[in-house]
Amino acid sequence: AAIAAPTPVSALVHSSTLVTAGVYLLIRFNFLLVNRKLGTFLLLLAGLTIFIAGLGANFEFDLKKIIALSTLRQLGLIISILSIGFAKLAFFHLLTHAIFKALLFICAGAIIHNIKNSQDIRFIGGLTFHMPITVACLNTANLALCGIPFLAGFYSKDLILETVLLSNINLFSFFLYFFSTGLTVCYSFRLVFFSLTGEFNSNSLHPLNDEAYTIIKGMIGLLILAIIGGAFLSWLIFPSLTIVCLPIYYKNLTLFVCFTGAIFGYLLSNVSLFFNYKALSYYLITFFAGS
Repeated sequence: AAIAAPTPVSALVHSSTLVTAGVYLLIRFNFLLVNRKLGTFLLLLAGLTIFIAGLGANFEFDLKKIIALSTLRQLGLIISILSIGFAKLAFFHLLTHAIFKALLFICAGAIIHNIKNSQDIRFIGGLTFHMPITVACLNTANLALCGIPFLAGFYSKDLILETVLLSNINLFSFFLYFFSTGLTVCYSFRLVFFSLTGEFNSNSLHPLNDEAYTIIKGMIGLLILAIIGGAFLSWLIFPSLTIVCLPIYYKNLTLFVCFTGAIFGYLLSNVSLFFNYKALSYYLITFFAGS
């Protein structure tokens, strides 16, 4: 229901105000959660949340609904790291997530406005030639969301996952964390296919342009933040240097999961004309996973 709002409103709501208010409250009351039964229960709940949100976003065709489910997944990540007991990390991820999610929503709003208010991603595709700046900002925000190294999301997300590897959580929560990370990258690269590299699917006569200079100013500002904001905030929030010491296969696990999810998401959505669509052959499974 939260995605029915106009896009600038939902950019504010999903990145920094309404959705994150409860998370901020939990960060303020974080001493009620650590080393208690409530924290363990919240960890399980947040793990199931990120799993279901990532799974549902992979079968979704509404552009704003995909981004809203991605917000839900990041909130689950914040809550789960909070319930393990790392409030500073949760707040750090809250801030970096606000930056690139606002950018993602504004780019999505520009695209939706340009294809005559249609939110279906099956109508867009191959927008590189028609809206280059918007698509560049959208995909930079998408890569920051995936946790690609040295963008904004990498600093918080990688630190969170390595802290999870250091904490003694059970195998089920561990599996949910890393599988959901793979699912995130999967739907992000599905979005990359549908906006950047696929064929153009709209009408031959279309009003697509990149001339909305008022929105581009805001996008460029957020783009700079989405590239350097993570490093900047990590210098501000963690003044002392910390080294996470892990074996090499644990260190590379996050990157491996990201690359596997990216390849899966791109190849599964790489459809062309007269393609026997796999999701319709197993329609009940698709409907169950996407509902």
